[in-house]
Amino acid sequence: MADKILVVEDEITLQETLAYNLKQQGYEVETAGDGKAAIETARRFQPDLILLDIMLPILDGIEVCRILRQEMNMPILMLTARDDEIDRVIGLEIGADDYITKPFSMRELMARVKANLRRTRLDKEGAQALPAQPDNEIIRFNNLLLDLKRREVLLDEKPLTLKPKEFDLLLYLARHRGQALSRDMILEQVWGWEYTGNTRTVDVHMSWLREKIERDPAHPVRIVTVRGAGYRFEG
Repeated sequence: MADKILVVEDEITLQETLAYNLKQQGYEVETAGDGKAAIETARRFQPDLILLDIMLPILDGIEVCRILRQEMNMPILMLTARDDEIDRVIGLEIGADDYITKPFSMRELMARVKANLRRTRLDKEGAQALPAQPDNEIIRFNNLLLDLKRREVLLDEKPLTLKPKEFDLLLYLARHRGQALSRDMILEQVWGWEYTGNTRTVDVHMSWLREKIERDPAHPVRIVTVRGAGYRFEG
């Protein structure tokens, strides 16, 4: 069954070019030209990946990403016409998985699409770049419990809602408790060597985890930043 991709782009020529090239690669494609249509189409179409322009009429791509990320878990690859780090940082912090700056080559875009879809497929299949452990393993740190068999995390005996990659990241940290781990090491072990993003992805996911497992995310005691090195999990 072909992967489904939603292209959200208000520039018609580019929208049609993207849709044509994606269809040539065997993907099922739908398009939207503004933020409101993007949300409605995504809810109906249930895409496996979204190509989302930042500059859109009615609702911009940042707001569309924020809304859809609360409802869905597919990769969102943001398209930006400006080489502005602020756009990329905001996009990642609200849940985008990747970004690409215009103008881009179609070959680079297709590589990003394939890499994000492949990573999602591996998540679903449970093929993680993590050491194999018994299915019934339970890891506990005081009021924080990781149930590997159920892929579930409990805090104060209440289940937390974690994305697959957030669970993988927390599990990797838990298995290396007390060790200073570099961003590059975390990226390679949790995301895999084929991942095309950068270490900013690690920082964003750490921020999300802190929001969920720290009593005071602004002053974390479980996931500690190690200046000049990376992160250390204290449990």
